[in-house]
Formats: sequence, structure tokens, C-alpha cells
Amino acid sequence: MKLRSYIATIFILITVLISCDRIKNKTERVADKVKEKTKEELKEQTQKIVDKVFPPFDHDRPDTYNNKKRFKDFLKIEITPDVKNIYCFADAIGIDADYMFAFNCESTTSRKIIEVHNLTIDTLNSDNAFGLQHDFEWWDKERISALKKYSWTNGDQYFKYYWYDQEKQKAYFFDFGM
Repeated sequence: MKLRSYIATIFILITVLISCDRIKNKTERVADKVKEKTKEELKEQTQKIVDKVFPPFDHDRPDTYNNKKRFKDFLKIEITPDVKNIYCFADAIGIDADYMFAFNCESTTSRKIIEVHNLTIDTLNSDNAFGLQHDFEWWDKERISALKKYSWTNGDQYFKYYWYDQEKQKAYFFDFGM
């Protein structure tokens, strides 16, 4: 009888130890998953903060994730299938800032941009602010100077210029402050 009692006790102890070990292993796996998820969330939150404070612009490659994001942020329209070859650049060091966008789109998208930004044909101001703009292969100042300029300003501190080349379905958007 005592032998059976010892065997039963040993059996119960082994079962409890195995169960505890399985619970411990499962707990460790869950904890690892939580840690990994927390690292990913932290990385994602950090990227969002960096995007808000120092948004990246990829001036040397079209249609990157950053360029598409900046397009939506600045032009305030969704990217439709006709919008392609999005290049952008930012010079936001110092008290003044300027942002350049060049992309292909259809005239319907161009009209939407004009409408969203309350742009009007600028017949009075012949200055295209080329002195503030930077030189890129995708920013054709010579071609821009031959296009109609649309503009908007809040007075004398903040400006938006826009040109659309109907023939090449190419748009140029310049956003700058003084």
C-alpha cells in the first residue's frame, strides 16, 4: 500500500513538473511575442514622429513611399492612377522653406489641384521665383517659364506657384515661405 502511495505521489509530482514546465515555456513565448510587437510599435511610432518633424523627400528617385506621402501632405489630393513620376525636394533649413514637386498627371487632376489650393492665373507677377528653386533634371525651368503660372499667397509670407504642361501632362508645384 505504501509503495502504491509513493508511486502515485511520484507520478503526480512528475505530472505537475511537466505541466509547470509547459506553462513556463508558453509564458516565455507569449512574453517574447509581446516584446517583439512592442519593438515594432515603438519603431513605427518613432518613424511617425520623424516624418512629422523631418519628413523625408527623395529628390533623386520618383514614386518612392516618401514622395507619395509628401505629395498627399502638400498637394492635399489622393494619388490617382494618372499621377506618376512624382519627384519632390525640400529645403527647410532656416526660417524660410521651399518645397518642389514635379509629376505627370492628366488635366482633370491638374484642375483639382488648382481648385483645392485656390490657385488663380497669375498675370501680374512675372517672377517665377527661379532664384529660390533648385536645379534638378526633373525641374525644367526653361519649360516652366513658357507655361501659364497659377498662384496663391497669404499676402507676403507664404506662396504657392503651379504650372501645368498640357502637352506633356507634366505638373510643377512650388510651395515657399519668406
